[in-house]
Amino acid sequence: MTPERVGAKQSRWLFPLSLATAVALLVSWFPLGTLLHQRAALSQVRGQIAVVQSQEAALAAQRRTVSSSTQAILRARQQYQLVEPGQSLVQVLPGTAGTVTPGAGDPGNQPLVAPAIAGVTGSSASTTSSPAASSSAPGFFSRLVRTLEFWR
Repeated sequence: MTPERVGAKQSRWLFPLSLATAVALLVSWFPLGTLLHQRAALSQVRGQIAVVQSQEAALAAQRRTVSSSTQAILRARQQYQLVEPGQSLVQVLPGTAGTVTPGAGDPGNQPLVAPAIAGVTGSSASTTSSPAASSSAPGFFSRLVRTLEFWR
């Protein structure tokens, strides 16, 4: 064989080999996993943007409904219990004690406690108490422990 044919044979294999090496370097330098992870992150952000845009549209619609001053005053009274200067707000609580569960919600909504149950005695009850009843009353430390029951 002539030296020219040997050089042509080598150049025929040199181009595909260099192309395969370039592709291998490109794949190792630019990993496919990172690309897929970034695409997933982008789609998640697009979803969040869509949610924010829908909330913005809802707020714009709400702004259009409240654009009149009468609607704004009505909403301020209903949702925020605001009144105009010189007016006073009066809230009427429900009158039935059966619908209010003790210990739930606002303490102002709970029914009143009878003085006898609360341990408050009037002047007539203090004059009729016997010495035996006062001696069986719990001491300071037992009342303190009973008051601080939160650690049980």
